[in-house]
Parts: sequence; structure tokens; C-alpha cells
Amino acid sequence: MSDMITLKAAIREAGKGLQTLRAGGSIPAVLYGHGVEPVSLTLDGREFTRAFKAAGENTIIALTVDGKKAVNVLVKDAQMHPLTNRYTHADFFQVRMDEEIEATVPIEFVGESPAVRNDGGILLRSLEEVQVTALPADLPHTLPVDLSVLATFDDVIKVSDIPVPARVTVSNDPETVVALVEAPRTAAELESLDQKVDADVTKVEKAGKPAEETAEEAGK
Repeated sequence: MSDMITLKAAIREAGKGLQTLRAGGSIPAVLYGHGVEPVSLTLDGREFTRAFKAAGENTIIALTVDGKKAVNVLVKDAQMHPLTNRYTHADFFQVRMDEEIEATVPIEFVGESPAVRNDGGILLRSLEEVQVTALPADLPHTLPVDLSVLATFDDVIKVSDIPVPARVTVSNDPETVVALVEAPRTAAELESLDQKVDADVTKVEKAGKPAEETAEEAGK
């Protein structure tokens, strides 16, 4: 396929320090799969970032190791440094194109809800991704959900309403709510919420008083 995402890697030399590897702009990785012996790899950090940004965890990458024939892989794990936001390790799972696999696919919310735009409702999204089963070549990158069907506060989008390509099966409960629009709070409801907050704060202050102070109050 001309639009296949590609990535190059090299067999990682035994005994080479990982800190030295990362300092040079590379990251360590592991390739494994059914019937595949795990192999330690080295990747260019910037090239991996580019490929992973395009593929995510549910799009095939053609991985070439030491110039040999490319193998089809999915990124199963990508670890990132909490301070530098640079990837520090990656795991690749080599797939068989004739064998179904399970994967997580993000939901892509598109459009605008009339209940939000016209009636001031509050959009509530309760699901951001779904679990699917499919052949690797059939895995969707995202699953679009059109919010424009939420025209009233009674409308609900469920998992069963998500358009799914042929040969793709969603594992989530079809009755699970994906998104809905909640009616805006009335002035009376907002005032009631403020009063509840004030009452809770008073209880917290009392609960936090020293034992001797509480005893003094009881004796009054």
C-alpha cells in the first residue's frame, strides 16, 4: 500500500547502555508476536515519534529491521519521559494479516449538537474509545460519532449507534451510553447547589476542631 506507515530499526547490540542510546537520539524497543522470538531493537527517536503520531496503537506500521523484508506491526506500548515528553521505549507486536486481533479504537466526535448550540445544554461524553476485533488490515484508525443527532435533551448516542465498518466487531456493551446533552442548570438549582456547598464547608470546619475545643462547646 502506498500510504503504509513505515519505520526502520536495527538489532540492538548487547551490553550497550540505554542511557547512552537515548542520549544519542535513539530509543530501545522490543519486537515480539505469536511464534516470534522477542528481538531487542534500536530506533531513531524522531522517526518513531512521527510514525506513532500517524499510526497510534491501531494502525499497521511496516517495520524494517536491518534492511530485511518489512514486517507488519502494531505499537503495543510507548513509554514517555515525564519531563522531556520524549519517548524512551517502545513495544511492537508483529501481526499476521490473516488472524483477527483485538485493539482499542478512539472515538472521534464530529459535528455539533443542536441541543448545545440552541438550548445551552451541556455535552457529556462518557466513552472515548471502544474495543474492537478485526483483521489487522481492517482496523479503523478512529470511529466517528456525529453529535448533530443530539437535537434534544432526550437524545442519547449509544455504542450500538456508532457506525462500524464491515468486518469489524465492537466488543463493548451496545447499550453503553457514549454521549448525551444535559439541560442547563436553572437559577434555583444553582442557588441550591451553593447552599449545599456552604453547609458542607461548615461541617468540615466542625469536624476539624481540636477535641478540647469541641468539649468546651458541648459544656456551654
